[in-house]
Amino acid sequence: MEPIKIYPTRTTPAVLLDPNRGVFKMYGRSSPENSVQFYDPIRVNLTKIPGEKVDVRIKLEYFNTSSSKCIYDLLKEIKALRDKGKDVIVRWYYDEDDEDMLEAGEDYSDLLDLPFKFIEYHPKDEYQKTA
Repeated sequence: MEPIKIYPTRTTPAVLLDPNRGVFKMYGRSSPENSVQFYDPIRVNLTKIPGEKVDVRIKLEYFNTSSSKCIYDLLKEIKALRDKGKDVIVRWYYDEDDEDMLEAGEDYSDLLDLPFKFIEYHPKDEYQKTA
């Protein structure tokens, strides 16, 4: 299965979904005009991860309300993989000064009963573009 690679724009995050390696990474800003259209192909392909390990890394600077629902749907698919016995690690990165983004991750984790590893970063860190 071919990986999905989406480069970031002003309104959409960068995405790397490589089902064969069990890797899903997303970073940037999310406020597309049609969030469902942007996120649905990603959601569908998340269900096709064949391996036993799933490495999820999410590092968003901002997301709007419609993106929030789509991100929740992505995380539901990830939880379903975990429920099927896959080894799932979700890393949620947040800017040290952005309590709202930390709380959003905590809410997703609580709502889905899906453990997250919360990782604080500093805006000047090199990691900024390599989530």
